[in-house]
Amino acid sequence: MKLEKHIRTVPHFPKEGIMFKDITTLLKHKDAFRFAIKEFTERYRDSGITKVVGAESRGFIFGAVLAHELNCGFVPARKKGKLPAKSISEEYELEYGTDSLHMHEDAIEKGDKVLVVDDLIATGGTVKAVCDMVKKLGGTVVECSFLIELTFLKGREKLGNIPAFSLITYDSEE
Repeated sequence: MKLEKHIRTVPHFPKEGIMFKDITTLLKHKDAFRFAIKEFTERYRDSGITKVVGAESRGFIFGAVLAHELNCGFVPARKKGKLPAKSISEEYELEYGTDSLHMHEDAIEKGDKVLVVDDLIATGGTVKAVCDMVKKLGGTVVECSFLIELTFLKGREKLGNIPAFSLITYDSEE
């Protein structure tokens, strides 16, 4: 199945010059959504993953379903002020400043084999922040997985030696 045909590009969102890749058109298409989940599940079924970490917010969609399919735990990496218990945080850079993600300090246990999931990798700041938190808590990131990768932004380079996998790649802004 060509998943790309289920992605809508929205010009100038959230700001002028950005060509936003909207995944809601894929999510509403039951066969495309099911196909994407099946592809991820088959890739990781026998990998020994013990936790899936999803980055806020669209990483929750794929991460939670994938954790269910892999019979392992799901951990949300949230924006500031969203977690009720003691948490750790990691800042990352945006085009226009910084932001941070947070994870409960008891979410990952030493020795956990972790899959980090998000809907899209662009510059790599978000996923690197998540990986850094997993490492701080004693887990090992097995791989980072994305529905979409904007390869022209070279976000994968921020991951160093952590493997990454994407179902859809775009080599240019168009």
